[in-house]
Amino acid sequence: MLLENKVAIVTGASRGIGRSIALLFSKEGAKISAIARTEQDLKNLKDEIESTGGKCLIFKGDVSDENDVKKSVEKTIQEFGKIDILVNNAGFGIYKPVVELTTEEFDKMVAVNFRGVFLFTKYVLPHMMRQNSGVIINISSIAGTLGVRNMAVYAATKWAVNGFTESIMHEVREYNIRVASLCPGSVDTNFSNVAGSNPPTKDKVLKPEDVAQTALLIATLPERAMLSHLILRPTNPR
Repeated sequence: MLLENKVAIVTGASRGIGRSIALLFSKEGAKISAIARTEQDLKNLKDEIESTGGKCLIFKGDVSDENDVKKSVEKTIQEFGKIDILVNNAGFGIYKPVVELTTEEFDKMVAVNFRGVFLFTKYVLPHMMRQNSGVIINISSIAGTLGVRNMAVYAATKWAVNGFTESIMHEVREYNIRVASLCPGSVDTNFSNVAGSNPPTKDKVLKPEDVAQTALLIATLPERAMLSHLILRPTNPR
């Protein structure tokens, strides 16, 4: 198994891309620490992982809450003894013109999509630096590489994640820690980052499993090699 004896934290793990990453990483031997806000979905994930012999720790919490982040990282260390992989996946978007977007909606997108990435990275990195190894995968978006009509704030948070990822990579690569941003195009989840009057054909867009497989590739490269920024697109979405 590609991730045997590894420990992975996955945020936003109860649904969509996060859930697929947690399941695939567990299948490949990783012990999973899953964080999300929906407790029943987390319990369902835990049951599915443990039914196949895997190990899963769940934590109901908000990635933008510093106390929740600290507690979940501490609980992971107490339970599993280390953290090898962090997948910052939690995020959401609101499809509105800027003039219709409320300040509260702005604050919430920034808090979940960017503050959450900052907090988990801040509290996981000291453990990775002490062990002189680790992988951080930040699930961004193709919207973090180009402007998207009616998604200005969502796109801005993903641009921020990409800039943060690139900068952190330079800070910690001397500790053999690899940091990558993974930027999917349209994914068949509850939230598609390409919306509008002419959406891609549903059966041709990316599936959460495609993103999970790409995250696994990033996490399992030889330690001397690092993918720092990757855009994943549907082959033929129309």
